Amino acid sequence: MTIYIQKELFDVEKIISNLRKNKPSIGAVVSFIGYVREYNEDTKTKKLKQMYLEHYPGMSEKALMKIELNAKSRWSLEDIFIVHRIGKLLPREPIVAVVVASQHRKNAFEACEFIIDFLKTDAPFWKKEISDQDELWVQNRVEDNQKKASWNIEK
Repeated sequence: MTIYIQKELFDVEKIISNLRKNKPSIGAVVSFIGYVREYNEDTKTKKLKQMYLEHYPGMSEKALMKIELNAKSRWSLEDIFIVHRIGKLLPREPIVAVVVASQHRKNAFEACEFIIDFLKTDAPFWKKEISDQDELWVQNRVEDNQKKASWNIEK
């Protein structure tokens, strides 16, 4: 398991290459990459200039580690890699990558979806959208909480 919280851009191909090194049992790698949109999702009219992400050092890493451990306890996985950016991000730049390796694709697909669903709701990251019209802190979406609840995980 590997977790990075950083300001710098990341290279998913390099992450996957490193994940696969010396692990001949890996038969599937599934990745998710989240990007900064150019427009506010709710209005579709506010053009984003940038997004600013804050986090709670120490707490963020613990939350991501807990999410990873929950995924490892549910599926047979070879490895997990999560990188989440903080600071100033521009439209079209990557925000987050989740890479999951397993012997079989079903485990990798399900675990990757599980990780991103819980990351969206349980990881202490705060997003501020700075648009051509205003600045606002992004709130949790009802859909994200419903998706998390569908996994039937006890607290």
